[in-house]
Amino acid sequence: MADEIQIGIIGGSGLYKMEALTDKDERSVDTPFGKPSDNIVVGTLAGHRVAFVPRHGRGHMLMPSEVPYRANVYALKSLGARYIIAVSACGSLREDYAPGEIVLADQLVDFTKGTRPSTFFGGGVVAHVGVAEPFCHGLRTVLAEAIGAAGGTVHTTGTYVTVEGPRFSTRGESALYRQWGLDIIGMTTSPEAFLAREAEICYAVMAMVTDYDSWRDTEVTVAEVIETFQANINLAQTALIEAIPRVMALSDPQPAHSALSGALTSDRDRIPDARREELALLMNSLLG
Repeated sequence: MADEIQIGIIGGSGLYKMEALTDKDERSVDTPFGKPSDNIVVGTLAGHRVAFVPRHGRGHMLMPSEVPYRANVYALKSLGARYIIAVSACGSLREDYAPGEIVLADQLVDFTKGTRPSTFFGGGVVAHVGVAEPFCHGLRTVLAEAIGAAGGTVHTTGTYVTVEGPRFSTRGESALYRQWGLDIIGMTTSPEAFLAREAEICYAVMAMVTDYDSWRDTEVTVAEVIETFQANINLAQTALIEAIPRVMALSDPQPAHSALSGALTSDRDRIPDARREELALLMNSLLG
């Protein structure tokens, strides 16, 4: 079997600590944007090589705003990943998306505060990438099949709002998000999804509902979030095992794989050599 990595998985440490993941090794990867959250764990899952990034580092040492999103995505790109399956906890903003269920968001609202680096570009390279549909339809479709096969309850649509954190919402904020028609809330999908698009990687998020945010009368607690998320780790692991061969069977390329086509607005002859070197993985697509 070729040691070719096409699928990256970003999530907690419980995901890669599974018996089904074999032939494991750890890789320390450097990127122009610093080190990823931790060493990347590469292994064989369902007959295919995959790469896991523990988003918050081992031991959950990084706050949502401290996660090196650019380094994580760039590192997976450098290993050959063409698909990223993200797994994250989220709160529900609607009654019928219950704790223990999984939402495959189809839309994304970025309500972070602008402190997280959200693009690979700048410094002499200007590119405008379309993200009207921020999650890959083909990947979401096969993930829905995989979650169903794993015995989980899955919702195939939902608008995910990313907030800065690390605090939970006030009741007023939670009520406002509901008035806006948003469905789930979390702290990490922005800018992760946008960076994946800039890297021409097909991206989807398995958002695991852990609570009802704070719009209900009860207060959200860390203990509640962790308990529900941990209870569903086995479901997430089984869903990933079911998903891997389905992802590998997707028709290639997906629309995200050509996201940089026509995106460059800078005069290519004036792009600094240093930026060309830093963005080497992206420049061929960007320059066309």
